Amino acid sequence: MELDNNAHSVFLLYYHLVLVVKYRRQVFDETVSERSKEIFVYIAPKYNIMLQEWNYDKDHVQILFRAHPNSEISKFINAYKSASSRLLKKEFPQIRQKLWKECFWSQSFCLLTTGGAPIEVIRKYIESQGEKSRKRGRSYGKQSI
Repeated sequence: MELDNNAHSVFLLYYHLVLVVKYRRQVFDETVSERSKEIFVYIAPKYNIMLQEWNYDKDHVQILFRAHPNSEISKFINAYKSASSRLLKKEFPQIRQKLWKECFWSQSFCLLTTGGAPIEVIRKYIESQGEKSRKRGRSYGKQSI
């Protein structure tokens, strides 16, 4: 597993993003998806975000991306939704006919953190930290912090 880094930290941050078309209108095909992906790839580096995986269905896109700890993810999502909405409606006039108003994307989205070990494994690891030193401290009558 290769970790990302910057001057002061090492990290590996994966996110799974689902964006849905307003009113669940079925506007995505291979061409629209590919253009949406191009827009994502163009905007992402400005926010220290790297696309890992992209797929679509007729009414939504599924995106896996990596980010830095300083990435402003909600600002990136808003910038992407705004730019892609404007460009897709301009470049694909048939999309405008399927939408009731100016909005392309639904206001809400789904964003999940992903990666590494399952939550329960991490939870048990964190719970077990310091057990040896606490046991050792108790046997000597010391209180561990």
